[in-house]
Parts: sequence; C-alpha cells; structure tokens
Amino acid sequence: MIVKRIMVIVLMLFMHYSFSQNKQLMFGFNDIPQSTLINPSTTLKNDWFMGFPLLSQFHFNLGSSGASAYDLFADDGKDFNSKLRSLIFQLDSNDFFTSTQQLEVFTGGFSFGRGVEKDRYLTFGMYIETDVIAYHPKDYAILAYEGNASNIGKVFDLSDLNASGEMVSVFHVGVTKKVNTKFTIGARGKIYNSIINLNSTKNRGSFITREGRNNLLEHSFDLDLRVNTSGISSLADDNNTDVSGDIKTLRRRLLLGGNLGLGLDFGFAYQPKDQWTIEASLQDFGFIRHTKDIETYAVKGNYVFEGINPLFPEVAGGQTAEDYWNEVADNFEDIFELDTTVTKYTTWRPLKFNAAVRYAFGKKTSKECNCMADDVGYLNSVGAQLYVINRPRAPQLALTAYYYRRIFEGLRVKATYTIDPFSYYNVGLGISTQLGALHMYLMADNLLDYQNLAKAQSASLQFGLNLVFGRGEKQ
Repeated sequence: MIVKRIMVIVLMLFMHYSFSQNKQLMFGFNDIPQSTLINPSTTLKNDWFMGFPLLSQFHFNLGSSGASAYDLFADDGKDFNSKLRSLIFQLDSNDFFTSTQQLEVFTGGFSFGRGVEKDRYLTFGMYIETDVIAYHPKDYAILAYEGNASNIGKVFDLSDLNASGEMVSVFHVGVTKKVNTKFTIGARGKIYNSIINLNSTKNRGSFITREGRNNLLEHSFDLDLRVNTSGISSLADDNNTDVSGDIKTLRRRLLLGGNLGLGLDFGFAYQPKDQWTIEASLQDFGFIRHTKDIETYAVKGNYVFEGINPLFPEVAGGQTAEDYWNEVADNFEDIFELDTTVTKYTTWRPLKFNAAVRYAFGKKTSKECNCMADDVGYLNSVGAQLYVINRPRAPQLALTAYYYRRIFEGLRVKATYTIDPFSYYNVGLGISTQLGALHMYLMADNLLDYQNLAKAQSASLQFGLNLVFGRGEKQ
C-alpha cells in the first residue's frame, strides 16, 4: 500500500500542468505596491497602502515546456495512441512541468524617515504559495507504454524520476532605503511555514531486462531511490474519507503550524543618469527544515528477478491508469524491500534572480505654450529584463523586452515580449489604474495564444485590489 501511495502522489505531480514563477509584467511596475515582493528596492509612489484581504494579489501561470494539450487532444483525425507515443518519445528528461500559484492573504506598507521627504518605506504581509516541478520521466513513460518485453537489453535510466512539490505560507517584512538621489537598496526577511512538502530529486539507478539463464526473462535493478515527505503522512493515515476534515487540518497549519524556515530577499536600483535605471533583485535565499509529520521512503540496492512474464506489461485494453499502476505496485512490493523511516531533512527554496535596465523618455508638454508642463516625470520607458530561477536539473531563464506608458494620472500600462522555455513569442499586457484611493491592476501574458488556449504552452493571469493613500515624489 505504501508503494501505491507514493506512485499515486508522483503520478499526480507528473500529470499536473505547468505553472511558472516569472512575473515579468510586475517587475519594475512601481505603480503597483506588490512589485516590492519581486524587488524590495522598488520605490513606491505613495505614503501608505493597504491590500484588500485575499484580493490584493492572486497570480498563476499555466504552461508546459515541451508540449500543449492540443498536441494530444486535437481533433485532427490522427489516432490518439500514435499521438501519445509520439509525445512520449518527443519529450526528453529535461522537459518539465512546473507549477506556482500565489494568493496574498494580507499586505500593507508605509513610508517613514526624518524630514519632509521620507527616505524609507516598510512593507509587510502574508501570502500562500504552491510550487510543483516534475521533469518528464521519459524512461518510466516508455516502460508504461511499451512494457519491457519489447525492450530486451535496453537500459532504462531511473534517475528520470525527478519531482518536488510544496505548499507554504510566508510571513514577511521588508524595508526600502533611498541612500541618495542615484542609489536605492532594499531587503526583505521571510518566515516560511511549510504545510505540505514532497521531494524526490536525487534519484539514481537503472533497470534492464535480459534473456534469463534459469528462466525466460531476467530483470536487473540497481536502485537508489528516495522520496521525502512532510505534512502528508498524517493526512494519508487518518482514515478520514471526508475531504473537509483534511482541509481543516491544512487551515490549522497556515499560521506557523507546519515546518519552519527562514529566507531573505535583496535588491537595488541605480540611476546613473536622469533617464537610465539599472535594477536587480535576489529572491528566496532561504531554507525550510522539515522535522514534523515526516516520512521518507527509500529503495536501495541491487535486485535480480527471474520469471516468465515481463515486470512492466503493456497497458491492456480497457485498463485504467490506476489499475495498471496497482498491478506494477503489486509486483514491486513482491520484489523490493521498501525502507520507511522518519528522517529530518532540509529543502532550499527556489532561488530567483531578476535584473533589468530601463530608459525613460517623453516629458509632458503644455498646450498653452511651447514649454514643459509641471514636472511629473517621464511618460514612457522601455527596457530589458533577465529572469533566472534555480531548479533541480538546471536553471531556467527568460528574457523580456518591455514598453511602459503613463496614459494619464490614473492609468498606466505595460506591454512585454518574452522568450522563455515555454514560448518564443510570449506577448503580455499589464494595466494599473487608480480611482481615488482604490487601486486595481490586471495582467496577462501569452495573449497571442488566447484564441486557442489548447495550443498554448503557457498562460498567465495576475490581478489585485489595494487602497493607496498620499502622493510622494512623482515618477
């Protein structure tokens, strides 16, 4: 039963469609208070703000690095099994399915400092984040699709199993400090509270089927597989069939009731000339120590099994995925000795780096004379941004070019063009508007694929509501 539970969890991760953590529309958009979460040195243009609870920020980004739903489910007259086979072999073990969702529970901030011009800004809040990444388990998928009877002598790489997933609540406080007219720095401290974690990223091993000496087939395993979990064991063992009971348990963990960790964000903005700005930030330099409600499942050693039948049969007609993996799990439990332990472990948060250069231009002119109107800053800016996130196999990168425009006092827009692992033509648009104290924003990218979302490899949406008060230095 334990092996079945692990397989179900891992398969759920693999089948989870992808989300990404890049927020290229938000970065540098300092009309939006939440932009300080990406770069704590961002200078906000207000005296203080307060987010609407549970409505100040919701963000998700759906995608896949190697394929879209259209590739598999398109009504194009092609046989589904042939498309599935093509997809299994087309993707490699570096293709990934990753997911991030962020919901802000509460947030606020205010400026402070000596004198009339306050040179510091403090922000604080709490948000809930889910993060899942699962690399395509190519050799496992081939085994599931073809079985091993037709792959005699082929070595299957079991390190293809590489996945992690977690849900955390994060409490944070940050400070922005204007050092001088050209240089601004910022830092944010975080307390991570892990609600659920599953980690299986350092697997090694191989599997091969040969013609047997004493029987028809000989299956050889060289295994070093491990799955670390926290927050899952108590939910799986409570014999509670009512999902609402599990939801209540998760809610109790939200307020520092899970496994804890610490983290830091850093950022700076440098303005060498009036129209040029260079900014960068480092997010989530931190860790979580898992000590409560933990279980580790491990299989290690060399195993040889001889028999008449293949260990991984082909999928039978009418057989569901659950039936197939239950059959495989039964075979595994007959052969392998699964070591279940309570072992403390540490996970590092996915470290993120942002850097951008921006050029502002276009002063507002007066219609009454051939002169500048009141100095309210530049109306336009263009820039380029680099985004990098650390992942188990390799860092993932994205490059963005953008255009920002102040249409009038209460409406600003930002358009982006991004090249990332999901697409080479990711076009996005963000809008920030303010009516009195009420501030609203809406952002979406991959707009060119919205005419047929099934063909999209990624699609993003962000929105939020804040109350913003006071006006500081104009941008």
